Amino acid sequence: MYWRPLCGFLCLWPYLFYIQAVPIQKVQSDTKTLIKTIVTRINDISHTQSVSSKQRVTGLDFIPGLHPVLTLSQMDQTLAIYQQILINLTSRNVIQISNDLENLRDLLHLLAFSKSCHLPLASGLETLESLGGVLEASLYSTEVVALSRLQGSLQDMLWQLDLSPGC
Repeated sequence: MYWRPLCGFLCLWPYLFYIQAVPIQKVQSDTKTLIKTIVTRINDISHTQSVSSKQRVTGLDFIPGLHPVLTLSQMDQTLAIYQQILINLTSRNVIQISNDLENLRDLLHLLAFSKSCHLPLASGLETLESLGGVLEASLYSTEVVALSRLQGSLQDMLWQLDLSPGC
């Protein structure tokens, strides 16, 4: 009864030697390409150009600003917050960007794994769930500010990836 799975595994054993890990340079290149794609998608949304990523907007302090130095963990945390914000917006403009952020987070997790880093689960997302009223009252403003700041954060992340960020 236990021999069948063992024999099946042993038959597959020689094929396991031919499986190669994805080179980390490829993962880093894919990460940079996806960041550039998201930035392009944000640029294609015309109304995001009307606000500076450094501009302070009252009531939208929960949207992360720019960070001078980012670790992989901080990048993941920031992307998780942006993803949660975009999921709560009802705009068609942000659906693909939200999906891209999920893929980008997966790539960051691969980069972290390659450095033997363990990224903790993103924290602070519970507070975003209580922002339904703020989002409903100012959907357009929230979208404009969130996308503008996300674009700035992504450009910082792109720069940081060239410096090989730590855990």
